[in-house]
Amino acid sequence: MSSYVTTPHHHHHHGCCSGSRRLQAPAPPARPRLVVAAAARHVALPPRRAVASRAMSAEAPLGVAPAAAEEEMAAVVDEMAEEAAVWCAVHGLVVGDRAEPRSGTIPGVGLVHAPFALLPTRFPASFWKQARELAPIFNDLVDRVSLDGEFLQDSLSRTRQVDDFTSRLLDIHAKMMEVNKEEDIRLGLHRSDYMLDSGTNSLLQIELNTISSSFPGLSSLVSELHRTLLNRHGKVLGLDSKRIPQNWAATQFAEALSMAWTEFNNKRDGQTVSVVYFRAGYSPNDYPSEAEWRARLLMEQSSAIKCPSISYHLVGTKKIQQELAKPNILERFLNNKEDIAKLRKCFAGLWSLDNEEIVKTAIEKPDLFVLKPQREGGGNNIYGYDLRETLVRLQKEQGEALAAYILMQRIFPRASLTHLVQGGVCFEDLTISELGIFGAYLRNKDKVVLNNQCGYLMRTKVSSSNEGGVAAGFAVLDSILLTDEYGLET
Repeated sequence: MSSYVTTPHHHHHHGCCSGSRRLQAPAPPARPRLVVAAAARHVALPPRRAVASRAMSAEAPLGVAPAAAEEEMAAVVDEMAEEAAVWCAVHGLVVGDRAEPRSGTIPGVGLVHAPFALLPTRFPASFWKQARELAPIFNDLVDRVSLDGEFLQDSLSRTRQVDDFTSRLLDIHAKMMEVNKEEDIRLGLHRSDYMLDSGTNSLLQIELNTISSSFPGLSSLVSELHRTLLNRHGKVLGLDSKRIPQNWAATQFAEALSMAWTEFNNKRDGQTVSVVYFRAGYSPNDYPSEAEWRARLLMEQSSAIKCPSISYHLVGTKKIQQELAKPNILERFLNNKEDIAKLRKCFAGLWSLDNEEIVKTAIEKPDLFVLKPQREGGGNNIYGYDLRETLVRLQKEQGEALAAYILMQRIFPRASLTHLVQGGVCFEDLTISELGIFGAYLRNKDKVVLNNQCGYLMRTKVSSSNEGGVAAGFAVLDSILLTDEYGLET
């Protein structure tokens, strides 16, 4: 999904949610004043302890004064939640409000703060460095795979038979191959999503998004919100605002689009479309009639730079992710052995349902796996008992239906108590987090104009929820607080 806060996109996970891409908040609570409520489920800690526990656990590596007493902490939480909600309104950290019928139809009407975590999530600096270093390698990989049209067609040939949407995308791709259309200038705005797996103490990739990689705008703002809060209250909390990495995702994506326009260099400015950016087009719902498919084909046939091109779009499918994880496949596209090793290190287990041994294991131990259909957007992944039932049914049916899914190792991030603010209400819950690293890539024939990591998206979600769509109300926007320890402390 790709995309959790994105929404609905697992996209965008098992976390795995990518996001889909419109953030909307739930109906606001009846009480007008900002309230701080403790989640009733958590009786292990007294209701006010979440911020304290988050702060104190970070205290040792940060070398700041010890966290304050509980009463003081409760007052600080109240104050911060209110300040943060005001900051969101002033700085545009807002989304459409589903409770307001005119929201989305009249500009400026029906907005509410985006759901957010009150404090940044601790994240080991070693894993942060690893995730950032992977971005340019993945950018390069997407570009190289996109040039191998036969690999894309062959890898997705069985998916085509069971998934009409993928089939239509492949038809457009095949037409481009027939006319040997070359995209001299190629622009990719990507986001690779990761979780820290507590079992293996490793950073594992959830998915790679190559179309409408959402949230560069809001994620940049959340980092700023947290920095502002810690500049004011950091001493009391024992947290240092300098530990929050700068996040220029929105600016850097805008610069990449601008650089693509410059490379296109069309003198008849104003008469020719130079760059097409797809904010939609990744979901079957975006094509209600043949007219939309005709438009997609027309754009693909044009001389404009497409972000993404049809081949970049296909590289982002879950089936291609699974194919690239097979032995010796990365070597087909990349020469640098160190880069290949870095990618392999972050790959979670990925299998097609042709693998009878792994299907058998998944039926026996369904909690160790996630079943993912070849679909963008959250709300589609299958877990636990449902996963077992689905596999048993698919085995009985045999046939091509198996090709509509991939099996993925389930990642188990460490859960922590967190203060979440949604619809003006601050509450505590156990959460897990997912880090997305934005990357921009621009190439003109043989010249790589740009290949960078461009900031990040941190989504934090209530750990009892399988899907991550922020818009779906399961996840909040977050930022990270870098810590020195290597790996996850227990």
